Amino acid sequence: MYRYNRFVSAAVSGGLGPGYPLGNRIEALDAVAKNVLPDTFSTALAGEARDFADSSSSLLFAFGLALLIVYLVLAAQFESFIDPFIILLSVPMSLGGALAALKLTGSTLNIFSQIGIIMLVGLVTKNGILIVEFANQRKRAGLPLRDAALEAAASRFRPILMTSFATMLGVVPIAFSLGSASGSRQSLGIAVLGGLLAATFLSLYLVPALYTFLSREHRVREDEREAPPPAAELSHVYARDPVES
Repeated sequence: MYRYNRFVSAAVSGGLGPGYPLGNRIEALDAVAKNVLPDTFSTALAGEARDFADSSSSLLFAFGLALLIVYLVLAAQFESFIDPFIILLSVPMSLGGALAALKLTGSTLNIFSQIGIIMLVGLVTKNGILIVEFANQRKRAGLPLRDAALEAAASRFRPILMTSFATMLGVVPIAFSLGSASGSRQSLGIAVLGGLLAATFLSLYLVPALYTFLSREHRVREDEREAPPPAAELSHVYARDPVES
């Protein structure tokens, strides 16, 4: 007699068909169990389904905590509450790209793809940091907001592409893995690859535009004011009339 959690139990195992996410299958099994089994019976998950259910309950908390930590660190770095908000607006772009990539490839939203989505919070913010930091430098130099944003986007175009494509090439072997563990690791690589691809190109246009609308004009602080040139010392030349002999 098989027991699970000290209860007499019967194990039911099954696999997922192509294109069927694990979360929807769990919901379908719960609906069937609710309609078929009497009230004296209960169900419990095991294996990958149990890991997915446990991780799904804490996904939103982990995602929100990651956003909060990144925001606080950026607020301390930029000494502003607006600049970190502009930078973090690239995160929804990466989230949409990750979900679209999972949908197009038929991958499921499992614990590994959830880890990849949380990783995107730290990976995609670097693009906004590069643009906003350079735009702030040009704004302090006296340029208007629009000119500072345009110059920042043009000057940081190549560094953003270099760093983003280097990261994407690093996850390509995971995204196209054909090994025995490809079913688990592949979804992580696909989520990171799709999120980076979407955030890289969209952030080059949206971050400068949002910077133009949300950022404020730079105010010169007392410690940034140039000290006035020292007053010229007046030199007096005293001439003595020649004494007549």
